[in-house]
Amino acid sequence: MRHAIACLLCLGLVWIGTSTAVAEEIFISIVKSVEGGATITRGDTTHAVTSGMEVKRADIIRTDRNGHVGLVFSDDTRISIGPGTELTIDSYLFEPLENNLSFVLRLVRGTVSYLSGQIAKLAPEAVQLVLPAATIGVRGTHVLIKVD
Repeated sequence: MRHAIACLLCLGLVWIGTSTAVAEEIFISIVKSVEGGATITRGDTTHAVTSGMEVKRADIIRTDRNGHVGLVFSDDTRISIGPGTELTIDSYLFEPLENNLSFVLRLVRGTVSYLSGQIAKLAPEAVQLVLPAATIGVRGTHVLIKVD
């Protein structure tokens, strides 16, 4: 009996560990277009950006002086990243049926054009564009930001 309980506990821990690993691998956006040089850093690994590539929360996206990247998110938010830009999507959650909505973009430097999707329409207070010296709460639909 003890052996059976121990096996069930072990299986439960393996299942919890597996589901946590799967949850961490959720992709939030897809690269729609890329021109020039751009990279995505995920953890300790850096990859060249390619069209169709999936973007994960906390990825660091950088463009070189000629780079441009276009991203489309599952709520239909669209972001255009200009040359010499570094940004991270700190938070992205689009679960409208559960009312779990969040979009937080952190811009370190460069230019970004943000076109709002469903998150901004359903919960405008859930969208934040964080800059080195300010945080912008998005209430409109289209914002262009430049940080030197």
